[in-house]
Amino acid sequence: MTTALLIIDAQRVYTDEASELYCADATNTIERINRLTAAAQRLGWLIVSVRHIHKADGSDLGRMFDYAGDDSGEFNFRSGTDEVEYDTRLEMPDGTTEITKTRYSSFAGTSLGDVLRKHGVSRLVITGFMTNFCCESTARDAHDRDYYVDFITDATGTPGTENIDEAQMRTFVGECLGAGIARIFSTDEYIELLK
Repeated sequence: MTTALLIIDAQRVYTDEASELYCADATNTIERINRLTAAAQRLGWLIVSVRHIHKADGSDLGRMFDYAGDDSGEFNFRSGTDEVEYDTRLEMPDGTTEITKTRYSSFAGTSLGDVLRKHGVSRLVITGFMTNFCCESTARDAHDRDYYVDFITDATGTPGTENIDEAQMRTFVGECLGAGIARIFSTDEYIELLK
């Protein structure tokens, strides 16, 4: 079975303490992603890094921010801003495939499906940010496209919500996906499985 590691939105918008979307465990999350990247590289897997970036004029936003009811013209992931850049601690080996997206799922409107088919990939390992948005949406979309999905909960990050913190959200999303979408692992468990 051919496997690909997906690193979703490992961007400064989630790892910069000044950001409204800062994830408290970001430093550890990036370190776990790097450990999985090293394992993927050792095993010869395809590594795909996906970044969420919108045009500066917002013309590709679609319905992304309608839920907030904010028509001020302000939005996250604006092209040309520091927040869309990769976290400086993220290790990206030579040969990493890079894809840009404008929706939650890494498949929506991107070349990801074509890239995976070209490489004969049948299993996806999901890491990145946010646990409960882009990572979860990509996992669900991948399952519906008949990929096997491994979701590494502690290698995903989220600021949580007003009522659910990062650890609780990881557990909750893992429980939901584990009920019929993906195999759920911690980074340590997955690296042990790969030995």
